[in-house]
Amino acid sequence: MRFSYRWLADYVDLPDPSAEDDGAHVLATQLTDAGLAIEGFEDVPADGDAPADAVLDLEITTNRPDAMNHLGLAREIAVLRDTPLRPPPVGEPSAADDDTTEGQTAAGAAKLVVEDLARCPRYVALVIRGVTVGPSPDGLRRRLETIGVRSINNVVDVTNYVLWETGQPLHAFDLKRLEGAQVRVRPAAEGETLTTLDGVERTLDPSMLVIADAAQPIALAGIMGGADSEVTEATVDVLLESAHFDPATVRRGAKTLGMHTDASHRFERGTDPEACLWAARRAAAMLVDVAGGTLLTGTLEARVSLDPPPPIEIDLDALAAFAGIAIDTEEAVRILTGLGFAVERDAAAADGRRYRVTPPSWRQPDFVDPYPADVYEEVLRIIGLDAIPSTLPAIGDVDAPVAPRIALRRRIQDHLAACGLAEAINFAFLDRARDAAFPSPLGAQQPIALRNPLSERYAVLRRGLLANLVESAHYNLRRGADAVRLFEIGHAFGDDRDAPVPDALRESDLDGVAELETVALVLGGRAGTPWEGGRTFDVFDLKGIVESLAARCGVALVARPADADAVVAGYGTHGLRAGAAATLHRANRANDAPAVGVIGLLADAGAGARSQTGLDLAVAELRVAALLPETDARLGVTVPPRQPGITVDTTLNHPRDVAWTTIAAAIDDARVDDLRTARLKDRYTGKGVTAGTVNTTISFHFQSDARSLTQDEVNDRHQALARALTERFGA
Repeated sequence: MRFSYRWLADYVDLPDPSAEDDGAHVLATQLTDAGLAIEGFEDVPADGDAPADAVLDLEITTNRPDAMNHLGLAREIAVLRDTPLRPPPVGEPSAADDDTTEGQTAAGAAKLVVEDLARCPRYVALVIRGVTVGPSPDGLRRRLETIGVRSINNVVDVTNYVLWETGQPLHAFDLKRLEGAQVRVRPAAEGETLTTLDGVERTLDPSMLVIADAAQPIALAGIMGGADSEVTEATVDVLLESAHFDPATVRRGAKTLGMHTDASHRFERGTDPEACLWAARRAAAMLVDVAGGTLLTGTLEARVSLDPPPPIEIDLDALAAFAGIAIDTEEAVRILTGLGFAVERDAAAADGRRYRVTPPSWRQPDFVDPYPADVYEEVLRIIGLDAIPSTLPAIGDVDAPVAPRIALRRRIQDHLAACGLAEAINFAFLDRARDAAFPSPLGAQQPIALRNPLSERYAVLRRGLLANLVESAHYNLRRGADAVRLFEIGHAFGDDRDAPVPDALRESDLDGVAELETVALVLGGRAGTPWEGGRTFDVFDLKGIVESLAARCGVALVARPADADAVVAGYGTHGLRAGAAATLHRANRANDAPAVGVIGLLADAGAGARSQTGLDLAVAELRVAALLPETDARLGVTVPPRQPGITVDTTLNHPRDVAWTTIAAAIDDARVDDLRTARLKDRYTGKGVTAGTVNTTISFHFQSDARSLTQDEVNDRHQALARALTERFGA
């Protein structure tokens, strides 16, 4: 919205716009700091007798219609610069007040009827006889053109000038073209038409308010006048309208008709109902000055009494606490008074820092159901928010601890990122085919269908995270990525009505909805370059990441081999490759404890990009709750023993269907003294190994905290352990 610097200077003292120390650029900065942001700035060179000017392009927010005019903006400047405001003069009627000759008063020249006072709470009209319509004086024309308003004629230009001066929209009718010399404010009839000033015939409906004469509509209330009553060079008598219309009615009508005018822009946001008569008299005085004629005595007016806003009780000590700086009482009162607020000291307050503040009529749209903070903001924006130091609020007590589930989620994210995985975030929707193709922690439940899916690809809520995460991996591999390392934390959903989730797995109280929080991982591709001796990621790399994640969270997980398409306590392994699939379980739990996750290689049918990339994808998904430790999982420091240790290998020949996890559990059960670690070193099948068996080589590390072990002691412990394993698993 454009404003002329010279025009503003009519109402408030301002230096020359080109002054470097206090000119238009300085004013632009002051207005921006006060919340009236400058969007553009334009120097206007001198033109003949007209001095140089400057145009300020301001962003006036919707809640500040009072600042959408030069007088309102000058009021802000006067308070900012602590200088007096000079409102423009208002003319008096040129005829004698006691002259009641027929036709010489407004009431004798025209008739006003307002049928809808709810949507037109105030309507004012003045009558000027004997005007001469023609070009505007240079000064008036130049003022309008400087801010981008086209000059039309002296009568219309005056209404536009007063609009941009006071913020009150006005309209001038040719009185002789009004049927019956009447002005009626009424709802439009259904299907009624009106040709507006832009030459467009518009079809109206009863939701719109019109200005009509005795026969037909002559204007759209608050939006645009009609062509049949516009002022032309033949106009002699003018009826000048100044009204207040309901903002919602104007907004709805303008939107329905696809119109936007300077008048509707202001009426939609709320104009000042108390400015109607004042602005009309200001315009009438200017009309008589530039177009001649006589202003008839009296006023055509209809209005309803609008309830004044209740006063707002403020406490300047609360304002100081609100701002964090000391606020001088006199300065706060000066600012509020200068902005038009009525300020009354609360006599009952002993400290003299409490006041009752009533907003002016032009600010009432911005103070509907106000709070004291709304008044505090007015003071602070004039003082300047930059004058308020940045300080942190005092915290009187210690922070609440982070909820265990939130801390666990952060721990998972941090650890997987440290392992080189990138976090992905996918939609919680997918299609039924992909949902059924991957393992799910809610395998027994049917998916929940969406009533209004975005597309068929997003028809159901996901029952697991792997489907979307694998698709993200494929997307990257098809575009030339050497490797993918992704993880995602999110919720899986299932229909719980036909196959209820066991209470041990339930994490949601929603009726008929099973909901679990899970973490999914996908790993595949080549680690490093061939020059660096790079190799291809496999399922054991992913298993190591999962085990390290569990250790970081303070729990232990074991992988139990599972046949493809097997279902272990509700957790399916379909979609994984036979012989390379396992379920995950919490360690030290019963063998029949529910699975908490699944890990393995994708079957060829589910590895969509494999034919193009030649790469396998290892995937895993497990319940986040399974990583929640039973005790605090803070990292501790283990001091290494001072004594040396001895490592001894043994090779066990056993049936191939005996998993390493089973052997590892048996080693733990043996409880051999001074055994620190037992690690799988090698598994061999081939020449020299009986069919159906496998040779597993295990490294045992023995070490004592108290002393160095002798070789004989190590041999005894080693042989005892080997005998126990051979008796239990030996082929």
